[in-house]
Amino acid sequence: MPSADPLQRLAALDSNTVSDALDFLALPGATLGLRPLWNCEKIVGRASTVLLGPKTDQQPTAHLITPVVEQICSTDRVLVIAGGLEGISCWGDILANAASAKQVRGTVIDGYSRDIDGSAAIGYPVYGRGVTMISARNRVVQLASAVAIEVAGTWVNEDDYVIADNCGTVFVAAEHVEQVLELAERITRRQDAMVAAVRSGRSVAEVMHDSHFDAIQQEPAR
Repeated sequence: MPSADPLQRLAALDSNTVSDALDFLALPGATLGLRPLWNCEKIVGRASTVLLGPKTDQQPTAHLITPVVEQICSTDRVLVIAGGLEGISCWGDILANAASAKQVRGTVIDGYSRDIDGSAAIGYPVYGRGVTMISARNRVVQLASAVAIEVAGTWVNEDDYVIADNCGTVFVAAEHVEQVLELAERITRRQDAMVAAVRSGRSVAEVMHDSHFDAIQQEPAR
């Protein structure tokens, strides 16, 4: 029987397999362009969403994202940030240190980070579109948190599931996670068997035939 903990099950997979499961189920969630911004480890966790936007006045504001970090009280969180400006930082090493102290698992930005060496120095995973040196100060503000946000073309809600690795970032809606995990685990078993078949000398053309992939959906759950 699989572990009852969806995060443990998700951590045993990779973004490719989860993306395949979403494809089979015709569900959104796979993104393009949100890659590790240093040579960091995989992130698996639950989304804490943050919506940013351009600063439109001269009033002083709290530093963006800090209120969200201060309120975190569990160890399963991944900060998911959207709404920044092109080429402007949404993340930096002071925030990384604060998040690390709160045992946040990592940050995914539909945008840019500065001070990336500071995140790397403490082993804090950051995924995003790229690295910049340009500060968010007086350019970007936090508009909301724990709300639905659009991240690289897909909608992410508070508490959705996140998996990010060297191939990219995938989000799984909380209401679909059991269905996605069960299918992703079947895909993993089938693909492992296909790799073993190729290594044993079977024809790759036969092993990779579409019928083998179609059969994944008929395989009984374990």
